[in-house]
Amino acid sequence: MQFPEWLRSLRFSGGDSKSEMDNLKTLLPSLPSSFSLSSLSLSPSSIIGLGALASLTTYWLVTRPRPIQPPCDLQAQSISGDQSCRRSALLKDDNLLEFYYEDAKTVYDMFQRGLRIAGNGPCLGFRKPGEPYQWISYTEVAERAQVLGSGLLAKGCKPNPQQYVGIFAQNRPEWVITEMACYTFSMALVPLYDTLGLEAMVHILNLAEISMVICDKEDKAESLLKIKEKGVTTTLSCLVLFNPFSAALLERGRKCGVEILQLSQIMVGSNINATPMTQIFFFFRLLPIRGKPKGAMITHGNIASNTSSVIKILEVSSESFVLPVSMFCHGARVGFYQGDISLLMDDIKTLKPTFFPVVPRLLNRIYDKVSATQNSTFKLRVILHYAVRRKQAELSSGVVRNNSLWDRLIFNKIQASLGGNLRFILTASAPISPTVLSFLRATLGCLIFEGYGQTECTAGCTFSMPGDWSAGHVGAPLPCAMVKLTDIPDMNYYAKNGEGEICIRGHSVFRGYLKDEERTGEALDADGWLHTGDVGQWLPNGTLRIVDRKKHIFKLSQGEYIAPEKIENVYTRCVPVLQVFVHGDSLQSYLIGVVVPDPEVFVNWAKERGVVGSYEELCQNPDVKKAVLEDMTAVAKEAGLKSFEQVKDLYLHPEMFSVSNGLLTPTLKSKRVDLRRVFSEQIAQMYSKSSI
Repeated sequence: MQFPEWLRSLRFSGGDSKSEMDNLKTLLPSLPSSFSLSSLSLSPSSIIGLGALASLTTYWLVTRPRPIQPPCDLQAQSISGDQSCRRSALLKDDNLLEFYYEDAKTVYDMFQRGLRIAGNGPCLGFRKPGEPYQWISYTEVAERAQVLGSGLLAKGCKPNPQQYVGIFAQNRPEWVITEMACYTFSMALVPLYDTLGLEAMVHILNLAEISMVICDKEDKAESLLKIKEKGVTTTLSCLVLFNPFSAALLERGRKCGVEILQLSQIMVGSNINATPMTQIFFFFRLLPIRGKPKGAMITHGNIASNTSSVIKILEVSSESFVLPVSMFCHGARVGFYQGDISLLMDDIKTLKPTFFPVVPRLLNRIYDKVSATQNSTFKLRVILHYAVRRKQAELSSGVVRNNSLWDRLIFNKIQASLGGNLRFILTASAPISPTVLSFLRATLGCLIFEGYGQTECTAGCTFSMPGDWSAGHVGAPLPCAMVKLTDIPDMNYYAKNGEGEICIRGHSVFRGYLKDEERTGEALDADGWLHTGDVGQWLPNGTLRIVDRKKHIFKLSQGEYIAPEKIENVYTRCVPVLQVFVHGDSLQSYLIGVVVPDPEVFVNWAKERGVVGSYEELCQNPDVKKAVLEDMTAVAKEAGLKSFEQVKDLYLHPEMFSVSNGLLTPTLKSKRVDLRRVFSEQIAQMYSKSSI
């Protein structure tokens, strides 16, 4: 008997044979009911073919990708409780999670747990240009923290939670060592930012009565000395620098009564015993309207509950660490970039991270780069589109992997650009487009989680669930907190409809603002609910979607309410748009915008439309502006924005909004007051035109 036609027609890819196996299952019924291998007289070649088929079938059954098992029913990720609030489905009752490990109830405890696990293993990594990463061990970090803390005490700091130590530096190993030194002796750490400005810096120093600030570079120390040189009264008396400094700086400090020391000068041996406690440390945030930062009081208990909640959600995974603190808790190693953003991608390739916390803007840039490649040729566009669809089909069934045929043929270069070892990505701080999120989950082949929260609830209050790879939401409440929605009548949002202002209560909610009862009362109500100012919507599966912003709404002249951040999130989906600021006026009937084109795609994008020039020249070209506006309008209509929500004119600006130029906050949110001030002339010009 000849080899059956259906069997001879099969082809196996070897790398990804799921579709071929599906074909096999479809064709099996075509066999006659009397078909039996024992009744066949097969040629040697037929026997070899059947053996190969059996081997391939067995290989596929053994190696086929398994879907991630979610920790709860993905159609009911949160449970409704009293006061229309919801809690995580991972909880057995309304008792919220305080800590995951009995021996890790403070940040100090968490690091000590990691020390017991890792011992002399690597902890903090750094590198110099062109060199591999160097590592400081857990043992050495603990020893340095003990010695530095002892040195701080020797310089007059007190081992109690009312002792505030300032730190004015980029992220680097010394930052973490300083942090642990403070926690070791129960002192509070106060981060400072170079975008705060003179008035805000003075406010922080005086509010927390800071006498000692630890800096990384000489320019940071100089900016603090300028405060003293201007005769402004502060309690500042000592600066400690990570990096070497000049004799001129030392002399400037002497003249204004500020002692300046090298970090090594206070890193002296001591027999002082550590006195770790569950106490407070601070994050400071700008309040754009008044220009003064607020000192959010965050306890070690806040951090422990927040971190423990993420660990609990990911306990089904092979490696359950995500946030930096929880990474220390598990003895993981954390690498820092060189401090130069232009070298970040080289640092990532060299470090080869397993976990990568990232802001949506960087993910958008990766998406844009891949999209630009996709549009290079028709053939490549078709192949890439098909490969993405195949990977997204796997995602819909809960399978996440980076070893499929499509990964090896198409996506390996994309994955290699981020080191090639990524297993977790966490995106937060701003919304991300569902299109971008779904695309990158497929192409990067790793777990990408989206979270939502704010400083006042420590970090996150919701987090996407393993196994749920849908997009367009920020997950369900963390086990440490309850979330409810409250009515906003002015914006037509009502809790009975599953919409309203997002409010949070639980172990991760902060104690209030330092020495500011008025603002604390605005943030926390009498029942302990934190009012976020964000507008959310409950989805049928118990997850939360962010739909609006309460604080930044304004009216147009015809009485329509506008939520600019929602509109900006839509416009950033446009290929040529990197950043956008949407502005409106109660005396005007339409919106205008300031757009920063993406320098990596803008020139080629314009060239495809018949316009050639440099990036700066294109920003001034009226035809290019018209094309960008048309593209934005098309995206806005597709997203369902109403006519009054769409910008009618725009200004193309060639310089990115950034922390350094004062147009973004340290958490990369737009500083709307400053943006209005900087672009006041362009805004006036756009509104001076005849009615649009």
